[in-house]
Amino acid sequence: MTIEPITRNAPPLPGRTIASQRWSDLTFLHWRVEPDRVAPLLPPGVRPDVHDGATWVGLIPFLLDRATLLGSPPVPYFGSFVEINVRLYGVDADGRRGVIFRSLEASRLAAVVAARATFGLPYFWAATGMSHDGDLVSYRSKRHGGGPTSLVVAKPGDVIEADPLADFLTARWGMFVARGGRTRFLRNEHAPWTLHAAHLVDLDDQLVTAAGLPGVTDRAPDSVLFSPGVTTRFAAPVRGGG
Repeated sequence: MTIEPITRNAPPLPGRTIASQRWSDLTFLHWRVEPDRVAPLLPPGVRPDVHDGATWVGLIPFLLDRATLLGSPPVPYFGSFVEINVRLYGVDADGRRGVIFRSLEASRLAAVVAARATFGLPYFWAATGMSHDGDLVSYRSKRHGGGPTSLVVAKPGDVIEADPLADFLTARWGMFVARGGRTRFLRNEHAPWTLHAAHLVDLDDQLVTAAGLPGVTDRAPDSVLFSPGVTTRFAAPVRGGG
């Protein structure tokens, strides 16, 4: 099997754009984990994608806005919220690389319902927010109904040049979604990331544990990055998993 290469530039999006979103002020926290630990959490036909002998668990908070669906204009309220997601990295039998979302927190209930119904994504309704204090950016989330919480405080630093690990973690042009016993693959595209090194100031997270990976956030992340953001476009899902 030939695995598609990691490239900072997205391949052309197949077919028409069915949705778009602006992602802003993203902090990428990542931890190395053993591939065998992650494998049972992936959709059928998808195995862990590995870099430097490990696969990686991501906790990524950011502002999502200017969301469109099926050619609609940007939705001014329900299409704007702070999201915090937990994600893994996989590759299927066709060599396609993509992310797998274990959970996504969002403060707009209508957006949660729409994303679950349209794409089968594991969105959860939560009280989320983001704030800036000087050169610090803070994100918070508390799932409604007494569920897991998360607090991330980071300090962005200098812009970094192309880095193999940073590219592996961020230059992802698709996602795998398990739905109805089948795996679907959705392509996406956006401009190359502008990435900054970042320093984690504070972390108090329960989301990664709730996503099936207890103990991971008990230690410092192995990678901390920041990006001002990109505008992302999505194609219709196709069969995934090989």
